[in-house]
Amino acid sequence: MCSMESLNGRGRETDIFHTKGVSVSLQAKLSNNVNVLYNRYTVGSSFGNKIKLGRYSHCLTYTCIISFVNIVQNKMVLAKVFKYQHMFRGFPKFSDLKLVEEELPEIEDGEFLAEAVYLSVDPYMRAYAPRIPIGSTMIGSQVAKITESKNPDYPVGKYVVANFGWRTHTISNGKEEGVVFQPYILPDFEGLPISYGIGGLGRIGNTAYFGLLDICKPKEGETVVISGAAGSVGSIAGQIAKIQGCTVIGIAGSEEKGKWLTEELGFDHFINYKTDDVEKALKAAAPNGIDCYFDNVGGDISSTVIYQMNHFGRISVCGSISSYNSINEPEDILIQFPLVFKQLRMEGFNVSRWSDRHMEGIKQNLKWIKEGKLKCRETVTNGFENMFEAFTEMLKGKNVGKAVVKV
Repeated sequence: MCSMESLNGRGRETDIFHTKGVSVSLQAKLSNNVNVLYNRYTVGSSFGNKIKLGRYSHCLTYTCIISFVNIVQNKMVLAKVFKYQHMFRGFPKFSDLKLVEEELPEIEDGEFLAEAVYLSVDPYMRAYAPRIPIGSTMIGSQVAKITESKNPDYPVGKYVVANFGWRTHTISNGKEEGVVFQPYILPDFEGLPISYGIGGLGRIGNTAYFGLLDICKPKEGETVVISGAAGSVGSIAGQIAKIQGCTVIGIAGSEEKGKWLTEELGFDHFINYKTDDVEKALKAAAPNGIDCYFDNVGGDISSTVIYQMNHFGRISVCGSISSYNSINEPEDILIQFPLVFKQLRMEGFNVSRWSDRHMEGIKQNLKWIKEGKLKCRETVTNGFENMFEAFTEMLKGKNVGKAVVKV
């Protein structure tokens, strides 16, 4: 007896072989295909002896023949997906996620099928993890190629940037639930890598662009400090500060990163928080104080910077990666004193605030890249199965620039 399960529509499982009757429409569809099958296909041991399929093969029921047609003409796609299996506690463990395969149905009207080409791993994923429902797809954005479409807004062959999460294939109608940024067609990057769509020419670039310019509002001649300076956002924010005519101090965790920041990106000073006395190094690099601080790390480093800020200084809080993997709450360091008596402005943000100006940031960053004023660097990990490794290496600060996984 043949047995096989297949998805019939969305979320409905149907056992084709145990269907009691066969509709007229299915019989008609079968008759159009079976002559072709007669000359091309044979059935193996699961049907007993090797039997050729003909229009009047009485040894096979219509249901078995229909099922065979489905097998040989099957257009279903297997998607590899990382599921969030256990809540991260402390540093993420591989067992917290589960790699599974999902069989996708054929697309319906208004939908398209996209195959991931590049996926992003970012610090925010760790911070947002407690909000992810157990059993759902691990969050994240990707650049994907549209391979099949029944939606004119998403034509085949185009690349799309979307919050599809950690998965290789996705069916979408272009209206993802629970996200501000809906899937959009990748703009023309004028020959630049399409992976920039999840980096310097995507939300990462916009995070640096709007977070620095709209919150810190740096002025020419001012001193700007960037923590997490060699990361995807920090490296771009520092370069934008240089474009504005500022003195830029970058804080990062290796001499390799420091060399890249100062020799290639044009940062004026570099502080290695692992080997330098950050307080003394800041006083040496900024003897007249700090005007703007773009904060990616939080913790002791940020407190040290804030205490050396000038009156009416501006602080843009992008993240706090130093505490994302902490099991215990970090000790309080009082920053109210400098905030009050120096009249500092400290503001947290999410790039979704500027969703209506999304293309503004991309176009300006693209212009600066083409002019040679802005450089993007990627740390690329090959293979979808290595998503978790890329994620944890990024959390350890092993990446320089944007961490990307190439499928």
